[in-house]
Amino acid sequence: MAWVTQTLSSSLGRKVIMSLTGLFLSSFLIVHMAGNLQLFKGDNGRAFNEYTYFMTHNPVIITVSYLLYTSILVHALMAWVLTRHNQASRPVKYAYSRPEANSPWSSRNMGILGTILLLFIIIHMRTFWYEMHFGSVPMAEYDGKQYKDLYAVVKEAFSQWWYVLLYVLSMVAIGYHLAHGFQSGFQSLGIRHTKYTPVIEFVGRYFFALIIPAAFAAMPIYVFLQVHGII
Repeated sequence: MAWVTQTLSSSLGRKVIMSLTGLFLSSFLIVHMAGNLQLFKGDNGRAFNEYTYFMTHNPVIITVSYLLYTSILVHALMAWVLTRHNQASRPVKYAYSRPEANSPWSSRNMGILGTILLLFIIIHMRTFWYEMHFGSVPMAEYDGKQYKDLYAVVKEAFSQWWYVLLYVLSMVAIGYHLAHGFQSGFQSLGIRHTKYTPVIEFVGRYFFALIIPAAFAAMPIYVFLQVHGII
């Protein structure tokens, strides 16, 4: 297992691990978004509750979920290690520099954005994942079958303006994070070519950094307006 030690001890190896986990988490966002879009169906949560039941009872998805949790932790750890390494290698900043002229804001603040997202993930999982598995979730019945009514938990959380605001701001952070992180992940893996790099940058900039965060941000806003009888 010497290769594991060598990978973890080298800057390049850590970047590769960070890229692989980051791209895996990006792909998860697509699945998560598609499932959460069930909130817009207007069926009092039936489609959403059936979706969450499937996600928590399918053995393949359960196995993948553990890979997801591990990826979040490893991605955050590699980011912290690389940041510390970069700071140690340059203990004294240059007397004069204009980083804004050479790199976008998102790339210069990936650490801040990542920290915001990690805190959001912790709060988010406590609100929904923990309640789903260990909380007192009410039950709903469809066609004689019992389901945990996670839709009720969603309505309770998103009925609070501060939680909706936290969620929306976190989606702005993830948009900026992915604006740089998605294409950077491919670059760290050495996947760059004049033909498909522009496509990767386009997908990262518009789909992952714009459409996905906007779709996620629309969900709490929609539920909030619905719960309070505005729509």
